[in-house]
Amino acid sequence: MTPVSVDPLLLLIGGLALDALFGDMPAIFRHIPHPIVLAGRVIAFFDRKLNREVRGEGSRRERGIVTVIVLVGGAAVLGLAVERACRGSLSGAAVEAILIAVLVAQRSLYEHVAAVAVALNTRGLAGGREAVRHIVGRDPMSLDAHGVARAAIESLAENFSDGVVAPVFWYLLLGLPGLFAYKMANTLDSMIGHRTPQYRSFGWAAARLDDILNTVPAPLSGLLLSTAAVFAKNCRPGRALMIMLRDGRKHHSPNAGWPESAMAGALGLALAGPRRYPEGLVADPWLGDGTARAATSDVTRALRLYRLACLIEGGLLLGAWLAAHVTLPV
Repeated sequence: MTPVSVDPLLLLIGGLALDALFGDMPAIFRHIPHPIVLAGRVIAFFDRKLNREVRGEGSRRERGIVTVIVLVGGAAVLGLAVERACRGSLSGAAVEAILIAVLVAQRSLYEHVAAVAVALNTRGLAGGREAVRHIVGRDPMSLDAHGVARAAIESLAENFSDGVVAPVFWYLLLGLPGLFAYKMANTLDSMIGHRTPQYRSFGWAAARLDDILNTVPAPLSGLLLSTAAVFAKNCRPGRALMIMLRDGRKHHSPNAGWPESAMAGALGLALAGPRRYPEGLVADPWLGDGTARAATSDVTRALRLYRLACLIEGGLLLGAWLAAHVTLPV
């Protein structure tokens, strides 16, 4: 049989389309564990075995570094093996596109944030707090209705970078090994990259690696949101870009500030600011010059902006593929 070669860029476009259509594919993952769930189980195993309270801070940091090297390196090797197994056949190309769809979080992020807006509208503050606790790490009981709306918008902006732009970036750069490694690093950061006494040392390497891997995707996500504001009703693209350039580095996270400040500028809001987490109060400055009294309607506007940013990203990828493969007659 003649080997079939499919352009990775076309596979990426196909994967993004599949994710937009089917999201997390619950029909499949009711029967088998989701890859991120499997990654979480492996991380939890290393956490139990290596991050014991009886060990000193230096020892726990060393074991955290080993955990990151082993798991991120192992994910890259697994990605390379899968990529090689998929080469040369249409069925392999389909598997790769499905894996991309599974590991990019476009639709699931939209649905989780939209659920917060619905809960606020239908069940009030209690419903909003219950819905938002699934997507943020802060204490939802410390939030009023405006705080719940802000938290949902901030999560949407930050996770547009972490869950959409960064996976696309690393797949473009390194294929499935890059995508697998990034998703493992990002999952490590979400599980152990905290500043609590339990993870301050053990999660240090995970948090630093995630910061490094998002150094380029985070500003790109802010630029995409600023561009999307050109086409979104009641949004301010110039303000989005200006606020991003002014406030993007003010956030305690070196990466979250870029998309959050772009979102704040586009919507005319003030985001971030002081927030309460399990590890204590994070006294960040406000991003943007607008009101901090975000409402459900602002969550809806943010979701509209997010959809447009995803479409622009997909359009850029499709344009790049067409430019490389379609020759116009002279």
